[in-house]
Amino acid sequence: MRTKIPVGVALVLALLPAAALAQKAVFVVRHAEKAAEASDRDVPLSDEGEARARRLESLLRDAGVTSICSTDTVRTRATAEPLAHDLKATVRIYSDVAALVGEMRREPEAVVLVIGHSNTVPALIAALGVRQKIEIGDKEYDNLFLVVPRPSGEPVFLRMKY
Repeated sequence: MRTKIPVGVALVLALLPAAALAQKAVFVVRHAEKAAEASDRDVPLSDEGEARARRLESLLRDAGVTSICSTDTVRTRATAEPLAHDLKATVRIYSDVAALVGEMRREPEAVVLVIGHSNTVPALIAALGVRQKIEIGDKEYDNLFLVVPRPSGEPVFLRMKY
C-alpha cells in the first residue's frame, strides 16, 4: 500500500508560488538507525534503520522529490537508497552544507531530500533560513523536516515524525 504525503505538506507545497523561490521545498532527515554506536563512515544501518529508510521511501515517493543529496557515509547513502531506487535517481554526495545550499538555490523547481547527521541537519536547516534552534538527540532518528522557501522572510518550516 502506498503512503501519500500528508495533506498539510501537500497544501504548503501547492500554495506557494514556485517561480519566486530558490527551490520549491527541501525535506531534511538524519540517517536512519545505525547498527553500532560508533561514528565511523562505514557503520551500516541496523534492521530498524533499514525499515525506517523504507518508510521514508513510502512517505516521499509521491512528494515530487527531484533530487536526493547525502553525505558520503554508508548509513546516509543506505537511508537514501530505497527512494533513489524507486525514483531512478542518482544520490548526489555533499560534504559542505554551504556549498549544497548554494547549489540548491540554483534549482528553482527542485524538491530536494537531504540526508545528514545529528550535527549537520541543524546547520543545514539554519543555512536554509530557519531561525528556530534545532537539536537532535543521539537516539533520535524519526524527524522529518520540511523547509519551504518564501519570496521574502523566513521560510515555512515543519518538524514532523516518521
